[in-house]
Amino acid sequence: MLLEKRLFNVKEYHQMAEAGILTDRDRVELITGEIIPMSPIGFRHVATVKRLNDVLGNRLKDQVILGIQDPIALDEQSEPQPDVVLLHPRSDYYATRHPQPHEIYLLIEVAESSINYDRSVKIPLYARAGIREVWLIDLNENCLEVYRNPLRDRFSYIQILQSNLNLSSLAFPEINFSVATLLGSETQPQ
Repeated sequence: MLLEKRLFNVKEYHQMAEAGILTDRDRVELITGEIIPMSPIGFRHVATVKRLNDVLGNRLKDQVILGIQDPIALDEQSEPQPDVVLLHPRSDYYATRHPQPHEIYLLIEVAESSINYDRSVKIPLYARAGIREVWLIDLNENCLEVYRNPLRDRFSYIQILQSNLNLSSLAFPEINFSVATLLGSETQPQ
């Protein structure tokens, strides 16, 4: 006999946080109605997110609001917390609600232990939501995967870039980024 799962919507998820059932110590996100524990973050993951924050913030300045591991509202059943999101500027900095897919220029996930989950669950989720462009930084293979042009639950354009290449986002084609810089390949450990 199969047991039926109890799925939650965003409103119920927020009510659990307000009631103290979920706290800041609970590293979870709501994905298609399920409360999913997020993988522990290792040193390299943390460093990569900090580097992205620095590089993207310096290059894009006031053209975007940079979200770092903040929730985004995809639909009534999903509120993931991607590592980095480049958002349309708003004077209130999204004080009244979480950003929605049409307000996202670029979403970036950094993955090491979560690489299979990110590829099989989160990337299709972002495509279904209509997010135009997603970058997945694979720390295991030291490469950057580019996903563009969402089509139902997948992206019609996928490219894998090694550290010797450059790229730009769809939203800011005039600004090039070195993949090596984004990956931290050109820096030496201290």
